[in-house]
Amino acid sequence: MGVKERFLKYVKIDTQSNESSKTTPSTKKQFDLLNLLKEELKEIGMDDVTLDENGYLFATLESNVGYEVPTIGFIAHVDTAPSFNGKNVNPQIIENYNGKDIVLNEEKNIVLKTSDFPEILPYEGQEIITTDGTSLLGGDDKAGVAEIIEALKYIIDNNLDHGTLKVAFTPDEEIGRGADKFDVKAFGADYAYTMDGGELGELEFENFNAASAKIIINGVNVHPGSSKNKMKNALRIGMALDQLLPEFERPEYTEGYEGFFHILNMKGDVEKLNMHYIIRDHSKEAFEKKKQLLVDAVNYLNKKYGEHTVILNLEDSYYNMKEKIMPVYHIVEKASEAMKAVGVEPIVVPVRGGTDGSKLSYMGLPTPNIFTGGHNYHGKFEFIPTKSMEKAVEVIVKIVELSLD
Repeated sequence: MGVKERFLKYVKIDTQSNESSKTTPSTKKQFDLLNLLKEELKEIGMDDVTLDENGYLFATLESNVGYEVPTIGFIAHVDTAPSFNGKNVNPQIIENYNGKDIVLNEEKNIVLKTSDFPEILPYEGQEIITTDGTSLLGGDDKAGVAEIIEALKYIIDNNLDHGTLKVAFTPDEEIGRGADKFDVKAFGADYAYTMDGGELGELEFENFNAASAKIIINGVNVHPGSSKNKMKNALRIGMALDQLLPEFERPEYTEGYEGFFHILNMKGDVEKLNMHYIIRDHSKEAFEKKKQLLVDAVNYLNKKYGEHTVILNLEDSYYNMKEKIMPVYHIVEKASEAMKAVGVEPIVVPVRGGTDGSKLSYMGLPTPNIFTGGHNYHGKFEFIPTKSMEKAVEVIVKIVELSLD
């Protein structure tokens, strides 16, 4: 069984997480894959394979060299995003991609168009795995899971020299809880890599600083025919709040290192309105300024409409892992060197989002992120080239080899 076959097997298992759940893991069905992986790790020859009640699967491959080398971890998550259908995944294999549009579902006229997704064009001539247009594929992060297991199997089967290697498969990354109950001390690695990136060559050691802002606007509802100097329309106050934030600091206008305010939802009426924003920026200074700008906007509206009209609950979610990675930057250089050694050009980019590596880095386990090879995660246009997964396997093996120097 190769990485492709493993991947195709894993994606058929529904493991979507659920952000409204209070349990860990958030869905019991994540254990369907975790229990399978537990047995597979034992089968390939891993030691100390443990799966706890919270859905954290750990395994060890003890060093077979007679000198001290760093203990390296490789981490991937088993859950898939709840933002799109994750049931009845039916992968399609395009054996020799011809560089044209791909009909994912003829009956529903769902087409992966090169005009919309030109990033598929460089893979002409390669084998590509797509969805059937009715679900996500699950490459995020079942590709990472498959790549880690396949790399370890290769190391064991070929009796390659290696230091102590640690593996972790985690739940609930897609809902921001993947590292919440991760026991860094028990894991026992000096540093680690999440195999959870995107296209071939991605290497990431920076991510957003993040905050969540939940806002309640208390209005006063009076019959509109007799509401002069009485009504306080929560909906209009909410609209005014949004207009006080910079128009071009929204996700649809930003890229690269540019941060944003993003309104996730608004729900309510004249009497009461609930709003939820997320705030993101790579720069800690700009991040703090964004938070203060929101606080200032709320204070302004409370002066205008009365105290306690707008109630703000602002909480930090995670921070840029760059601060924790830079002191051990050699682990990024090691990954870059490994990529180049197997013919992959590193693409060092900031994560425009979060990653388990961020929380883990602040918990004492520096953890940059490496590509898995996929594109268009979390939706029906997701695809992954088989060769990119194979290259990810080679990168893992090469990192292990280079750690012996």
